[in-house]
Amino acid sequence: MATQELTEQTFADTVGGNDIVLVDFWASWCGPCRTFAPVYETVSEANPDIVFAKVDTEAEQGLAGYFQISSIPTLMAIRDGVVLYSQAGALPQPALENLVQAVRDVDMEDVRKKLAEESTPDSE
Repeated sequence: MATQELTEQTFADTVGGNDIVLVDFWASWCGPCRTFAPVYETVSEANPDIVFAKVDTEAEQGLAGYFQISSIPTLMAIRDGVVLYSQAGALPQPALENLVQAVRDVDMEDVRKKLAEESTPDSE
């Protein structure tokens, strides 16, 4: 599947309607973003069951601000609505492939349990 553009209007539906979504925050003037784009596209084509999305930080400043994007490219991996990874910097293809596999391998039941524990105030 080719990458798709996300906007403030489509972000929530895309993330909520798919198991795994990778989001590349980028801008057209960003050299590392342009270098990373073909790597991102190649890995997206090899993983058609995952949504590979892009957010143009110039056009979608609200989304960039919401996620506190201060450096681009920033790659975010979201699974079942939970951000599992968010880091600035262009990844080489093997590292992106490893990230995709790591996101697939996460035990989401364990993640939800830990999130619930963190959100519960201590009873001591």
